[in-house]
Amino acid sequence: MKKHVFAAILAFAGPALADAPVIENVAVNKSGDIWRFDVTLSHKDTGWEDYADGWRVLDPEGRELGVRKLAHPHVEEQPFTRSLSGVRIPQDVTEVGIQASDSRGGWSSPITRIKLR
Repeated sequence: MKKHVFAAILAFAGPALADAPVIENVAVNKSGDIWRFDVTLSHKDTGWEDYADGWRVLDPEGRELGVRKLAHPHVEEQPFTRSLSGVRIPQDVTEVGIQASDSRGGWSSPITRIKLR
């Protein structure tokens, strides 16, 4: 009986045990009132069953300002950089958060804070 309970717990906890994507670098550029984010991620992509599937820009209260979906695994390309243009950020916001996601675990808890200049 104990083996079955332990197996059930492991099966349920699987997504939580998956490695979260790591934000390696963020480059930010502003043109007028529009922002561009170039985010470099690394993740132990294994294929369609587990891969970094996106990242987003959050304001200090956690509201989503922009999201970059990643349409496929990057098994052979690690780390990799993808961009998101056209992000509008309110003038009073001086810092944003970048949060990554993977197909198994969803949005990761570490949020990288970026000061805007």
